[in-house]
Amino acid sequence: MNTELPPVAPEMVAAAVEQLTSRLRKKLDATIEAYTALPVTVENGLRRVRCGEDAEVTLMPGPSGAVTDDDQARCSCLLAPRCLHRAAVLGAAPVADPDTVAETPNSPCQEGEMGTPEGDEGPAAAADVPAPGPTPAQVTAATALWAAAAAMLAAGVPGAGAVPQAELLRAAHTARLAGLHRPEAAALRVVRAVRAARARHDGHRLTDLVAALRELLLTSGLLAAADPDPALVGTARRAYRPGGGLRVHGVCREPVISATGYGGVVTHVLADDGRWFSVADVKPGGPSRARGAATATVALGSGSLDHAQLSRGGLLISGATLSPDGRLGAGKGVRATPVPGLSWTSDPLGGLFSRPLAETAAARLASGTATDPERSGQQAEELIGCDLVVVGANEDHLFAREVRPDGAATEEGLLIRLVPANSHPGLAHAVNFRKLASRPGLRLRVVGRLDPDRAATLRPLAVGPLPDGSATLRLPPEWRGHADLGYDRLEGVHFPPADELPPVTGLSELPPDPVAQAPLWRLRRLVEVAVSGGRRAAAEPARDGDRASGAAALRRSGFRTAADLADALAAQADRRSRDVFGRTRQSDPDGYARAWLAAAVYLTGTERALVEATWQPATAVGEHAAVDPPAVG
Repeated sequence: MNTELPPVAPEMVAAAVEQLTSRLRKKLDATIEAYTALPVTVENGLRRVRCGEDAEVTLMPGPSGAVTDDDQARCSCLLAPRCLHRAAVLGAAPVADPDTVAETPNSPCQEGEMGTPEGDEGPAAAADVPAPGPTPAQVTAATALWAAAAAMLAAGVPGAGAVPQAELLRAAHTARLAGLHRPEAAALRVVRAVRAARARHDGHRLTDLVAALRELLLTSGLLAAADPDPALVGTARRAYRPGGGLRVHGVCREPVISATGYGGVVTHVLADDGRWFSVADVKPGGPSRARGAATATVALGSGSLDHAQLSRGGLLISGATLSPDGRLGAGKGVRATPVPGLSWTSDPLGGLFSRPLAETAAARLASGTATDPERSGQQAEELIGCDLVVVGANEDHLFAREVRPDGAATEEGLLIRLVPANSHPGLAHAVNFRKLASRPGLRLRVVGRLDPDRAATLRPLAVGPLPDGSATLRLPPEWRGHADLGYDRLEGVHFPPADELPPVTGLSELPPDPVAQAPLWRLRRLVEVAVSGGRRAAAEPARDGDRASGAAALRRSGFRTAADLADALAAQADRRSRDVFGRTRQSDPDGYARAWLAAAVYLTGTERALVEATWQPATAVGEHAAVDPPAVG
């Protein structure tokens, strides 16, 4: 993917690939890879890519910053628009979120998320009305999504080139037209993650691709079976509802750098009643825009406040509009007046730090339902606050213990890992972490986000001093009591002298990670190999005899269900039939996809239970560990 190119609507990529001849389709993957490295010339808002002596592709993004119409992508060659040059350039560009089609210049967004005009609920309004089940058109669209996703799973990352991606993008567009917002969003995440994996992008994580593919197969499979749960349909992210009057207080800023070419800032605010909201300014632009947006004007009210001021101030809003995930919209009827900010010691912000960390983590991780992981993920994304003392470091991890309400921190206190929210070198997270790691004994007030996939892990977004003022940060007055770790750089003067830091018990050895060390790694490896290598890679355990030993190890550890699912997945992967000419062929793609999905869903649920246990005090974890292991599987 070439992030210098503007995002392109999914249906445009699909249509460009469909117009190619079979001969040109065979050349498409190699051509996209070559065009990704070509320079992009910017001229009066146009993007030009020279594809040869006689061919130049010109992209003309619309007001949203994305290419959404056929006339906005042109090639100078004689075969245009059904040419390899145009299809390859569109395939090398980031995939746009379809909601960018409705963008207005003053609307806040994140990765294309836009607000609808005031009074217009958008296509999501129909999804909110209770219905007996999906319509025939939705069942048909879900079935096509399932088939495209199953084919991509069988092919694996090496075989998921531009043509399979285009088939999935076409199915995603059909799902959008049918009102299936949740599976459509999952399909776009799969395509983006596959592209990142094939390009060996630095920000790619195989676990993200596995999660997106699991979500896509789960939702499309249930909808194809006419499951009546309305949560499977989802809602359009740009559907804003009236929110009345609000008074919100700035908490922190978070830089956003997307793998799809977007960049900007999200400022998190808290209402008087404890509800979390956010104001976003994220558009095409990448890392440079993420840095510049730190002081961009907030698109609410009179526009007299920037994001740096809002994160340390507040707003009194009338006629507020809210998205389902807590975005504050900027419709015509919205009025916002700046008000003085509050410190992290004053309510409602001070209430963030009054609840024990174990209770907060349990509430976050247990939220949502098994059939609505999207809602569960949104709950886990909400920020939490806690008071900690730094006790050690390892690579990019900080280890810290919770400080009790009386100000004490004991060796029996909850030990958690702190990981940078974003490791991009253009941001301040990594530098600030190194400064914090060099001062064991430092006491901090932290606002961050739980990592639901790792043992007792928190990703801090901002830090501040403890109210008692001992062995804690000394921030300048203009920072108003906290530092945004992605933007503000901590310096030596912001720390107390070394002799004022109390001694802490260091880490003689790293604490165990029950999630990483559980025997479930055998099933996890099989699930991930199936995605990264395809069906043939998943069949290897059944061919070389490793299946029996792996399943036996899982059963000895009490994970009997995991062993059965691993056996079933490997067997389905190796199942073949012969055609009328006696040639071997892989059979039953649906059966293989269902076997993989069953293993992936079980793995997610079981690992989530292990993560929840790591957030409990040592006594509770010990009691949990004492449960008979066979009950776990």
